[in-house]
Amino acid sequence: MVESAGGGPGDGAAEVLDRPLPDGVRRRVVQIVSDGFGGLTVGELPAQLRQYARFAPNRRAKFAGNAMAAALETDPLFRQRIGEKFREAQPELSGALDSGAPPPAADPLDVAAAAYVLRPTGWVKLVTAAGEEAQRADAERADEESRAELERLREELAHAREHTRTETERLRTELESAKKEAESLHRKLRAAHSDVKRGEAALRKIQGEIETVRAEGQTQVSAAEVEARRLKARLGEVEAALEATRRAAREGRSVEDMRVRLLLDTVLDAAQGLRRELALPPVSVRPAETVDAVEPGRMTPKDIAARALSENDPAILDQLLALPQAHLVVDGYNVTKTGYPQMPLEKQRLRLLGQLSQLAAQTGAEVTCVFDGAELAAPVLLAPPRGVRVLFSKPGVTADELIRQLVRAEPPGRPVIVASTDREVADGVAKAGARPVASAMLLKRLS
Repeated sequence: MVESAGGGPGDGAAEVLDRPLPDGVRRRVVQIVSDGFGGLTVGELPAQLRQYARFAPNRRAKFAGNAMAAALETDPLFRQRIGEKFREAQPELSGALDSGAPPPAADPLDVAAAAYVLRPTGWVKLVTAAGEEAQRADAERADEESRAELERLREELAHAREHTRTETERLRTELESAKKEAESLHRKLRAAHSDVKRGEAALRKIQGEIETVRAEGQTQVSAAEVEARRLKARLGEVEAALEATRRAAREGRSVEDMRVRLLLDTVLDAAQGLRRELALPPVSVRPAETVDAVEPGRMTPKDIAARALSENDPAILDQLLALPQAHLVVDGYNVTKTGYPQMPLEKQRLRLLGQLSQLAAQTGAEVTCVFDGAELAAPVLLAPPRGVRVLFSKPGVTADELIRQLVRAEPPGRPVIVASTDREVADGVAKAGARPVASAMLLKRLS
């Protein structure tokens, strides 16, 4: 392991290390060089180390470690100067090494690093022994760490097994509970399906009964209306006969009096029976109320005559729109081509819709304006005015058909007014229960 390099047998400088310097010893050597580096002048430093002269010791050891180790190995003079600085800093350790008896309590790495720098006799053995001691310590430390890690892993494994066992039991319990709950929900679902089917059957039965009752009610209403008309006609006949009887009494015809009395008794008996059958309330009208006269605050015949409206009076349209929940359906192009046919279609639509918006705001009625979509070359970009619904008929459907669909969609009894001069439209909506008005009347009202 030790070979001669030209020196005497007792010269430590002639010894050569035949293996790489152990890492721990190398770090201590670099630290010794870095500590002694600051005590040298720039001229005493090797050329390759002069650039690190102003570095702090820690920074010098970090950035110039390899260069200092190489210079220490190849430059005996630099090694001698560093050794002198070390002897000044560590005289006891240096003296012990020179005497060949290093302190037993000293760190083997420190002893090896000092021997490597000072190069006393047998320094190679000290460095080699320090390296082996460091390797042994590292191996023991690694072994301890491995045993500790193995013990920790065993504990974690045992804990994981226990946790897995507990979690498995918990999941098994939850699974059983979930299965029971699912079975319960399935039973409830089947019961709910049965209840729904029974409810649907009961609903269909009730709907059938409602339809039957409704049909019977309609039949009874129709019969009652027929009977009321018959009784009204009979009452008119009785009133005429009573008037004739009064005239005959004034003329003194006793035979006629007898006949009238007999007829009157018959009518009274019939009236009493009819009153009981119809459960009529007592008569609230008095004879004085039948005399034609003008009461205070009441309209005179002259006022009533002045109030009468002609068939084309726009006030009729106002009265219709004043009905509760009135709905005005307008045949758009029929109205515009009646009122202002010379204008383009776009301007016709805008003018009509603007006027209908004002009418809707004034009356509060629902307003729907229908235009024929067959005359459109492209979709209309139109923002409907407030209060007016604007509809265009689909391809293959005329505006007249769309108007009839709107009327049929309304419930029976709702007041629906259709503005159009088309006789076919007017007849069709009238059969459906709507009130047709002429386009000219609507134009008069709008203007």
